[in-house]
Amino acid sequence: MAILNDWTEWKSTLGNAIELGENVGMSDNTITNVAEKVGTFLANNIDPRNPEERLLKEMWDVSDINDKNVLAKLVVRITSK
Repeated sequence: MAILNDWTEWKSTLGNAIELGENVGMSDNTITNVAEKVGTFLANNIDPRNPEERLLKEMWDVSDINDKNVLAKLVVRITSK
């Protein structure tokens, strides 16, 4: 996944996906739930390829369900356009 090599490109791609979700009528809660699922998948299956992803993974790994919800909301917020 070359997209994961560049933090700025990763954020842009995720921002585009969030915008698409909003355009098709997904609620903020649904977008956050999807972001949590993606976060769990990435943390369990993808080796971080830059310092930003490594930090996110470390925070994800020590988070409980409530913390993960907050992290997902924050990731959505920093990637939204």
